[in-house]
Amino acid sequence: MLQDSLPLEGSLFVVDLAVSDSIRPKVTVTLDGEQGLGIDECAQVSRRLARRVEEHYGDELSYTLEVTSPGADQPLTNPRQYSRHVGRTLSLKLSDGTEKTGVLEAVEAEGLQVAETIKDKHKTKTLPTAYLAFADIAEARVVISFK
Repeated sequence: MLQDSLPLEGSLFVVDLAVSDSIRPKVTVTLDGEQGLGIDECAQVSRRLARRVEEHYGDELSYTLEVTSPGADQPLTNPRQYSRHVGRTLSLKLSDGTEKTGVLEAVEAEGLQVAETIKDKHKTKTLPTAYLAFADIAEARVVISFK
């Protein structure tokens, strides 16, 4: 219910929602956006969400609220996260246990177009673009490049 009532603006979406099981619960809301997410947006959502929780549960409820964005090292878990990474290299672990690395060429409704790169001794070879369904992707991470 709480996730359905999050006051998101425009292109923001929920990536994860976690509530710790402790005396004073910690509610961690991880958001992302089609253009990324800044600290000002996190603060705005945090204020609005705290107001909504107070309206619904009263001001006596004791909890800690954290609104954050996924870090650069976090896997992509929502299909909407892929669009802003077109042109970047992804490291993919597939459901069948295989691993692929390639450039994200396009995002479609049910999957991705990826140009896989294979390192062979001293050279890198790029294979033709292939389609990968979201259902076949166990984990996807953006490869951080310092070039």
